[in-house]
Amino acid sequence: MQLPMSGVGEILKAVGDFGPFQKWLVLLTLLPCFSLSFHQFCQLFMVPHEPHHCNTSWIRAIGPNLTEEEQLNLTLPRDADGAYEQCSMYSPVDWDLDSIVAYGLNATEKCSSGWVYPSAQAPSLLTEFDLVCDRKDLNDISQSIYMLGMFLGSMIFGPLSDRMGRRPVILISIFLQGLFGVAIAFVPHFDLYMAFRCVVGASVAGITMTILALATEWVGVSHRPKAVLTSHCCFAIGQMILAGLSYGIHNWRLLQIAGSAPVFALFFYIWVLPESARWLVIKGRIEEAKKVLQKAASINKRTIPPQLLEQLKPETQPKPGSTLDLFRKKHLRKVTLVMTCTWFVNSLVYYGLSLNVTNFGLDIYLTQLAFGAVEIPARVGCIFMLQWFGRKKTQAVLLILSGLICLIIIGIPEDQPVVTTVLATIGKFTATASFSTSYIYSAELFPTVVRQTGVGLCSMSARLAGIIAPLMLLLERYHPDIPMSVFGSATVVAGLLCFLLPETRGTDLADDTRDGCSPAQVCEDANSSSENEHVKGKGGGQDNEYTKSTQF
Repeated sequence: MQLPMSGVGEILKAVGDFGPFQKWLVLLTLLPCFSLSFHQFCQLFMVPHEPHHCNTSWIRAIGPNLTEEEQLNLTLPRDADGAYEQCSMYSPVDWDLDSIVAYGLNATEKCSSGWVYPSAQAPSLLTEFDLVCDRKDLNDISQSIYMLGMFLGSMIFGPLSDRMGRRPVILISIFLQGLFGVAIAFVPHFDLYMAFRCVVGASVAGITMTILALATEWVGVSHRPKAVLTSHCCFAIGQMILAGLSYGIHNWRLLQIAGSAPVFALFFYIWVLPESARWLVIKGRIEEAKKVLQKAASINKRTIPPQLLEQLKPETQPKPGSTLDLFRKKHLRKVTLVMTCTWFVNSLVYYGLSLNVTNFGLDIYLTQLAFGAVEIPARVGCIFMLQWFGRKKTQAVLLILSGLICLIIIGIPEDQPVVTTVLATIGKFTATASFSTSYIYSAELFPTVVRQTGVGLCSMSARLAGIIAPLMLLLERYHPDIPMSVFGSATVVAGLLCFLLPETRGTDLADDTRDGCSPAQVCEDANSSSENEHVKGKGGGQDNEYTKSTQF
């Protein structure tokens, strides 16, 4: 099915696919990526493991001359190993000190006057808000609330960017990230901390989605994979920067400011960030579209034929396919169910490993550095694996390997932290490469009329898994191996399900949905007339043109 090229699509080709204008634009979209990984993982360094015990200063009223060791010995019970209990204390009594020394105390209760952190060197979230004992779960719950913010942000800022434009939504998201990111450093209560983190998560989703849309609508189809890959690598570099930043700044409030305040430097975007020409045309703002197109052409040292500009008219977008369309036909239903499951477990194992970095036994800063560094070869290597082995085998094998590594980690003794960390790093590599594969494979599996709907549904399942992953870590209280068992087994099952999917390497992208055919077969039937034929997708024009899928 051949769709005509729209006027703005022709003009964008005249402007150039990847000239100096597009390169400058991609650079602008990369700068926020460094801060995104900070907000994603900074809390890991703000809740260090700190020895603690109940505050038993009540005994000082009757024994002001007691040494610290004498005070603890009289007021704290000991566990089976002879160490002081961290979450319980002897109940206060009205006896005199001699009676307490002579008879001792027996009745115990939970800490009623807070906790003491003898070795704490700098303020942390744990010490300021007492995230220990009964409040320990708030750490993982707050991570889930941040992920919930990302989920809500994707639902809010996606439609908002279609209504208001890409540029204002990017500016609003950057402002919210900076404002609430810095405000977090001054919160007096943990409830307020979680609420502000939720807003930051929403702004992160807004930035991620909208800068990708803006770049996609300006950059030529053959150059988009490089732009997306570069942004993913910047996210990985941001994780490495976080490791160094948190190593040098131990005060959590100062660390929060150091990671959030630099985003205000991006407010020069108000003057330099262009709007999407395609969005302007769709909204009927033709004169504005002409100006930004002519500016892009002049930067690229290209000339737009005057007759092309005169032909520029508002475009009408065809009604996109609904979510129900994904389940009406057998082959699409299978693709939808398997890929939704794939995205879900991908996100589950990725965040399950990333947020568990403090429990692998090795230095947290080195582990975070390795976790960030390993993502770069994973992103780049993914492209070659897709070409050599195809989409289906790459997706399935990477998922199965990620799951098996999680299961192997369960059997590693606690006194082997190096082995555990090395395995976790390999698991992060395979999970990252698998995630990148999912983006490409999904776009190729879903036909054009439901592609955005299908990928959006998959992305939503990944967001839900991001919310669930921190909560899964709470199951460690029942048995320390439960989270890794769930991560590993679910990922292996999803990897096996991927073998049910069709291979899309070397086939053109499907445009429509035909009964009885797989997406790959639809592609071959619809586009066999020309190997290099361009197919225009949803909305028409340059931002939805596709060539052979192997160009990914």
